[in-house]
Amino acid sequence: MIATSISTFFGVGRAPVAPGTVASLVGLLLAWPISAYFGQWALLAAGLVAYGAGIWATGTYARRGNKEDPSECVIDEVAGQWIACAASPLTLPAYAAAFALFRLFDISKLWPVSFGEKLPGGWGIMTDDLIAGLLTALIIAAARWQGIF
Repeated sequence: MIATSISTFFGVGRAPVAPGTVASLVGLLLAWPISAYFGQWALLAAGLVAYGAGIWATGTYARRGNKEDPSECVIDEVAGQWIACAASPLTLPAYAAAFALFRLFDISKLWPVSFGEKLPGGWGIMTDDLIAGLLTALIIAAARWQGIF
């Protein structure tokens, strides 16, 4: 079913250990060629498309499995990581920082990330990672503006 494929990012969410971190890493690795060949705006657009598709897919998947936020639903990590990387220059230090910051915000659920989880269904599954990606993008953009990256 298409909702399962999207939600699990084509099976990545079935990783036996830390599926969210694995999905963020896969998202990071895919972000590089998207940004390199099509530009940072295309990467941002891909993240937003993944976010939109993920709302429907994860909502459907969670409802079918009668779970609030199944751990195998990882399209949210991919979308958030792409949004975080959209502000990053194509350098290893910047991408490493985008990965680390995104995971920090996603795992810790500091406010305002925690706000996103309170939304119902697919909106809640996806929005906390959207906020984590946006916060990371802001920090990376500020560091870039300051000449750190």
